[in-house]
Amino acid sequence: MINPFKKLHISKSRAIRTLLGLLIALIFMAQAGNWFEIPLVERLDGMIYDARLRLTAPGGVDSRIVIVDIDEKSLREREAGGEGRWPWPRDRLALLLNRLFDDYNVNMTGFDVIFSERDESSGIRTFEKLAREDFKNDAAFQARFSKLKPSLDLDGAFAKSLLDRPTVLGFSFLIPGDTQKKGILPPAALTSEDLPPSLVDPTVRQGYTGNLANLQKSAADGGHVNPSIDPDGIIRRMPMLIEHDGKYYESLALASARTLLGSIPPKAVLADGASPNDFGALEYLDVGGALLPVDENLTSYIPYRGPYKSFEYISASDILNKSISKDRLEGKIVLVGTTAPGLLDLRATPVGKAYPGVEIHANLIAGILDGTIKQAPFWTHTANFALVVSLGLILALVLPWLNPLRGTMLAGVAIVAMLGLNLFSYHKGIVLPLASILGVVLLTYLWNIGFGYFIESRSKRLITGLFGQYVPPDLVDEMAKNPANFSMAGESREMTVLFSDVRGFTTISESLDAKTLSEFINAFLTPFTRIIYHNRGTIDKYMGDCIMAFWGAPLSDESHARNGVVAAFEMIQAIDHINAEFAARNWPPIKVGIGLNTGRMSVGNMGSEIRLAYTVMGDAVNLGSRLESITKEYGVAIIIGPDTRTALPDLTARELDKVRVKGKDIAVTIYEPMGFEGQVNQEALTALALFDQALAAYRKQEWDSAQSQLEALLRDHRATGEVLYQLYLERIALLRDNPPGDHWDGSFTFTKK
Repeated sequence: MINPFKKLHISKSRAIRTLLGLLIALIFMAQAGNWFEIPLVERLDGMIYDARLRLTAPGGVDSRIVIVDIDEKSLREREAGGEGRWPWPRDRLALLLNRLFDDYNVNMTGFDVIFSERDESSGIRTFEKLAREDFKNDAAFQARFSKLKPSLDLDGAFAKSLLDRPTVLGFSFLIPGDTQKKGILPPAALTSEDLPPSLVDPTVRQGYTGNLANLQKSAADGGHVNPSIDPDGIIRRMPMLIEHDGKYYESLALASARTLLGSIPPKAVLADGASPNDFGALEYLDVGGALLPVDENLTSYIPYRGPYKSFEYISASDILNKSISKDRLEGKIVLVGTTAPGLLDLRATPVGKAYPGVEIHANLIAGILDGTIKQAPFWTHTANFALVVSLGLILALVLPWLNPLRGTMLAGVAIVAMLGLNLFSYHKGIVLPLASILGVVLLTYLWNIGFGYFIESRSKRLITGLFGQYVPPDLVDEMAKNPANFSMAGESREMTVLFSDVRGFTTISESLDAKTLSEFINAFLTPFTRIIYHNRGTIDKYMGDCIMAFWGAPLSDESHARNGVVAAFEMIQAIDHINAEFAARNWPPIKVGIGLNTGRMSVGNMGSEIRLAYTVMGDAVNLGSRLESITKEYGVAIIIGPDTRTALPDLTARELDKVRVKGKDIAVTIYEPMGFEGQVNQEALTALALFDQALAAYRKQEWDSAQSQLEALLRDHRATGEVLYQLYLERIALLRDNPPGDHWDGSFTFTKK
């Protein structure tokens, strides 16, 4: 007999799967139709574009363009062959330009540098004031000053070197809303009459930082240096034109390319059959016969050739000193810019996280000249929408009727076909979005596969819920997937262990009754455990108020040291919130000491036939426990061992001491982690450098020097380590009276755990 309820259940299941599949398709259809944005999809599209660009970048060095680099070598003092710190006197820039054109016969020069301030290094302003006031009636002074003035006018010398030469100066538009105007702008490339507002939605800026009037008027042209920065901070496009007061100003790359191609004003080229009233119909700018693809925002994709130094770099000081051969520059396009970190022109790009801004302009100039800039015509949005709609509907309606194998094959074919189409169009110069298409395929597929999996594995999930209270979710998942193959046998691994302990817990516990004490412990162990689990850690055990956790087992974790330190940071950060809750309940606040150590440990099921525990053992574990116990001695919240420090080169950490912990004869260096690169404030970094000097003096037994530096730290940076500084001052006082001898290695021995 056929069970009608079974048939009804199957129909209902398919209906749910179909409806949710259609909902997924609808969400991505709305995103593809620009009805709303999904930031994750936008970010994925950027990542996919970056991957395509790196995969297809031509690589090699473009010999036509040379970057004259204001680099570290150029910024050295004159005695060391450089020109000193920036900015340089303008007569030196005039000499640089004269060298480039007269001695090296370059084709053109563009400056990714802005000259918005007068150069008064010659003292001309002072002489002018004297001529107006104190010596205005002194004929001899006036005559002498009139004769000297041209040689003191360094801006005039630079302006003279710009005249009648193919030179382009850079300028910068300010952020939206900033209306400040400094210097002057070059002549606009186009007006709103040349490029009707109905066609485009350009970047609009009100304020700018331009060049001095005499410099800009002497130059052949000028261009802005403002890239388009995507929400993820990556520079993939450049506004070829930016609107200001109804006029369009070109980028440095476009102005340079036009100068090379005859300085013919750019012309708008519309799609076939389009009219000036069709928004998004602009496809190209005609630049002296070269077609430059632009989108409706007047931006173009930057055709990166490859990573940093896809063009030859020559130090500016080598040009000034004429220390390179003429053939390296003759007939070349020259861009003057900087890679010196202190001059802040390093950008995040698809091909490098610290990429010189001047090389971005070089890539664009090469792309304009070669016609290799990719385009995203107005119809790409329509094509993306059509693909999302068709694939979304097909998968939503078909997948519920297929078994897992056939469903996987259908989704796989769809993904491979879309990837192939996307790469083919990219090869032809068209950039098509891909993230929304992949998103609708993958999520619809995963929903259909996941629905059956979760319905059929309800009992397994019940077991997972029970075991998940004791072991990490990753371990539970692995046990559930392969229960017969999973082994918890002992083995030796490189791992990281963490010990945390509440300071003064005995005193706290004496002030609370048994029930309140239990609630009190749970209130801080729970968030700490969540933090450890969130960072892929395994809880070994709770010992009253103490937590022991480790990383690197049962699942391998190449980032075990990093995950452990991040968990420690988050635990310390969580204490403020925990103490706020405790204050509301009239409970005493807590402070926590944390010790972490990395090394080889034995891990696995250990214990007796009656009871086993998945735990870690070994010397590295014991050292981690000792490090936690001595945090209070140094007045710090976290101490890490030497191997943990070595595993994290981007971690800013203060070396605290060399110590012999209880039970060990060999001294180890211990550190206080302060934050990862970019997370530590300047005051802490300053104090860190000063303490390193004091510690070096201390270990050399230079007591007076160490003491004075520590006292200065106590006076000026007390908050960064008062207990630590006072500890060393006390040691110095003791060691003065009891000199440790010439063979002392600077270590301290702890006699208690």
